[in-house]
Amino acid sequence: MCHRCDYETLLEENGLNAGRNRMRVLEVIGDNEGPVSATEIHRRLIRSDPINRVTVYRILDLLVENGIVERISGEGRSFYYGLAANENHRPHPHFYCRRCGGVQCLSPGSLTVDSEPLLQTFSGRVETVAVRVVGICAHCTTSVQGKIS
Repeated sequence: MCHRCDYETLLEENGLNAGRNRMRVLEVIGDNEGPVSATEIHRRLIRSDPINRVTVYRILDLLVENGIVERISGEGRSFYYGLAANENHRPHPHFYCRRCGGVQCLSPGSLTVDSEPLLQTFSGRVETVAVRVVGICAHCTTSVQGKIS
């Protein structure tokens, strides 16, 4: 659990009831070092108490819609979920490993995007700028090198 975030307050500030299942989903997401898939969230939740998979997806959609959680693209139609930028979490890019499919958070300063030129030339309203770096993670690179040796 992210010890800097008060999930109940995050929900209430966004006009949402801090129901038990919403809190549980947020705790699973906040307990990870990186984004987590809906399947993994469901798998972790049912270890302690039953919850319907559809309920997990509905909660995730609600949390994304309210800006509490961000949906991060994996490969194809897969998504991962992480806490959205807030006073405790700066916006940051993500790394997608095309070999294992894992998604990792990169440090906020590791890759910066100057969105000012976009804001000056785009007539619409920009709500989010998401950066995703694609490659092969250190674990997969080491695994492949170990097999070659």
